[in-house]
Amino acid sequence: MPEVKKMICIVCPLGCNLDVTKDGETYNVTGNKCPRGKKYAIEEMTAPKRMVTSTVTIKGGNYPVLPVKTASPIPKEKIFAVMEVLKTVEVNAPINVGDIVVANVEGTGVNVVATKNHALKI
Repeated sequence: MPEVKKMICIVCPLGCNLDVTKDGETYNVTGNKCPRGKKYAIEEMTAPKRMVTSTVTIKGGNYPVLPVKTASPIPKEKIFAVMEVLKTVEVNAPINVGDIVVANVEGTGVNVVATKNHALKI
């Protein structure tokens, strides 16, 4: 009998309780109330991804750090490598929301962007 992996879908506020089983190369998903739940469960089993949020050093701004995030989810196994890169990043004010802080971080094809405006320190 195949092992059942239980998870809660986080795609929408419903939070469906999903049961995922693998039959050969096929994943069977039950408990989802929409197709997005099935897609989420299969992706979580085959190639899980996460958003990364952090801060980087900013020079000449009103605050010493700038909040940043990945523009889209990255492979889960790259999180620690991305965090190591972000530890070394230093940007200069002014910065606007959405400005690219690190392009194609760790070869993921995903940019790290600013999530707050920082004006020059007055």
